Parts: sequence; C-alpha cells; structure tokens
Amino acid sequence: MTQESTALSPRALELAQTLVRMNTVSANSNLELIHFARDHLARLGVTSRLTFNADRTKANLFATLGEGKPAGVIVSGHTDTVPWDGQDWTTDPLGAEVKDGRLHGRGSADMKSFIAIALAQADSFLASDAPFAIHLAFSYDEEVGCFGVRELIADMRDAGIRPLACVIGEPTSMVPAIAHKGVYRYKCCVRGKEAHSSLTPQSVNAIEMAARVVGHVRDMADRFQREEPRYEGFDVPYSTASVGQFHGGIADNVVPRDAEFRYEFRDLPTADARAMQAQVVDYARSLEPAMKQVAPDTGFSFETICEIPSFLGSAGDAVTQLAQRLAGERRTTLVAFGTEAGLFKNAGIPTVVCGPGSIVQAHQPDEYVELAQLARCEAFLRGLASAREIG
Repeated sequence: MTQESTALSPRALELAQTLVRMNTVSANSNLELIHFARDHLARLGVTSRLTFNADRTKANLFATLGEGKPAGVIVSGHTDTVPWDGQDWTTDPLGAEVKDGRLHGRGSADMKSFIAIALAQADSFLASDAPFAIHLAFSYDEEVGCFGVRELIADMRDAGIRPLACVIGEPTSMVPAIAHKGVYRYKCCVRGKEAHSSLTPQSVNAIEMAARVVGHVRDMADRFQREEPRYEGFDVPYSTASVGQFHGGIADNVVPRDAEFRYEFRDLPTADARAMQAQVVDYARSLEPAMKQVAPDTGFSFETICEIPSFLGSAGDAVTQLAQRLAGERRTTLVAFGTEAGLFKNAGIPTVVCGPGSIVQAHQPDEYVELAQLARCEAFLRGLASAREIG
C-alpha cells in the first residue's frame, strides 16, 4: 500500500482548528477537549472510557471503533501543550490561523492536529472491514512527565484490552521513528546549617554541598561523552546529564541553610537512567557524615520529577512496516525527544511513532504544521482503516 498525494479534507482542518483553539496548556484542565472528543464519538454511537486525575480536572479518553473484533491498533496522542509565556508570537497562539499553507497555533504540530485527523477518520474506522479494531487513546499531562497515559494503560489492562500495536502521532514528518531516549528528571534539596559568614566553621554551606553534587553530575556527563558506546542515528549519540535550575541563599553574609537544584538524564535505550540516579544519590550520601558532624539534621533529599522511559522498537516490527507502507516511506528514524512510546512498549504493545509536522516547530513561537503534512497524515489514517493486516 502506498500513500497518495491528496489535499487535506475541510473536515479534518476544521477539527484541527477547533482543537488548537482550546487552551489545554498542562497547567490547565483538558476536559474541554476530552468532552469534545467524547461527544463527537458518541454521535457515531461510540462509547468512550474516561480515566481521571486525582482531582478530576483532567482525563484520558480511550475508545474502540470496531467493537467485537479480536484486537486493535491504538492511535494515540496527548491533549496537553506547553505554555507560550514570554515567547514572541506574531500570531495568536490560540488563533488556529491558516496562512501560506500552514496551520499556526500552540499544539498545531505537537500534537492536536493528529488527534483531530484521527477524529475525522472515525467514520472510516467504524466502516472498516479490517480484521482489527481501531482504539483511540488521548492522554493528559504528557508534556510534564507522561503522567496520564499511565492511568490509561492501567485501565486498559484492567479491562482486559490487549491491543496488537500502537501508533503515536508525535511530529516525525511522517517518517516512522523506532527509538528515542528516556527523560529522567530529579530535584535535590540540601539542608545545611546557617551561620554568620564570619563563622563558617560553625556552619554547613548548603550551596557548597549542592555544588559538589552538581559537579558530580557534570563529571558523569563528561564520562558519558567520553566513554559510552555510541548509538548512531541520534543527534547526540550518547546519554547526557545536565542541571537546569539552582536556587539557594538569602544574603551575602549568611552561610546558606538551604539549596536546591534540578537535573536530568537523557539516556540511550541501551543505558540505565535509574542506575545513573543511584550514582548521584550514593555520592551525596558520602558527603553527609562530615555535614552531620556539624549539625545532625543536615543532609540531602531527592524527589522524582518525572521518569519517561526510553523507547526502542525495530525496523523489523510489524507495526513499523505497517507505518512505512501507510506513510509511503522506506526510511525509519530516531528522535531526540521523549514520547509515551516507551510506556506502551513496556506494557507489551509493539509501538511506532509517526505523525505530521516537525519537532523543530513544536514548543516554538508561531508553532505551525504544514497542511501538506496533515494531508499525508490523513492519507495514512485512511489507509489504516483499509489495511488487511499488520506487518
């Protein structure tokens, strides 16, 4: 099956504009979009399963189009977007303006347009005589740690739903992606002992202790660059470590009692980020005896911000080969950004990442997606509805 070059349907564009105009920044509720999708599917006679966060301000949606078929293919996307505060936009981030063959707006590339096209193809999925169902899976809080999809996967497992495969529509320019790094972020808080800066021997300087651990993280990063076996195909073919925030101190003449910093690992699919974190914790613990000799309540504490596992599929996977046929692509690619793919793969579901637009435009001022990319995505999903097999 090869992909034909066609124009984007007016219905798909209308739905994409509708979704882009909804403010679903991760700090906000996504229920407007979820309820819109639920109601759209309900008019077609499709019942949706919703799973909520703790305060029920956000939800995932899971719906099966083709009930009664033995198994299905998940078409997956996240509903939240990153904010645009402080960015220099020349268009309204929620305007969903179309100009020069592009749809502009926050989430246009990442990744509301994919969700919209999937909804636009719901009729085709329902009418399909393919031997498998199509599952639509729309999640919350992907941008801040892939939190929502964990609930969606758990609910799917509890319901006894065992999909054959998963296609995640993150922006890959419609080239199937078969691997990405993990994203593991942590916060370290340091409790020292304050004192007048003329009496430093009576103190434990939280900033200085934190700086020692920051230096250890930097040493690890240098070691990855110097020693880790390369995984060719990634922009940076080795694991990385970096510190993103550092806070501490109240005045120049007060030895600081408190400090905190945040850092991350982006690990290759062949590496182990949790082992990396264990090295950081072990090093911090080695500093504590000297600190506690001055003040027993000093020390380090750690908090997990997010743990997004790496993803490693294969060009030989049936779902990858299906995506290549539907996209009209012989290539596969690796991507630098994190997705929910590792979580689906770890749940035993063969997965590929393939969607319209480029990550270069995502998260940027004047984010956009080419209408030609959306047309390719629509042809891809239309082809999925008529596929006879996976692989």
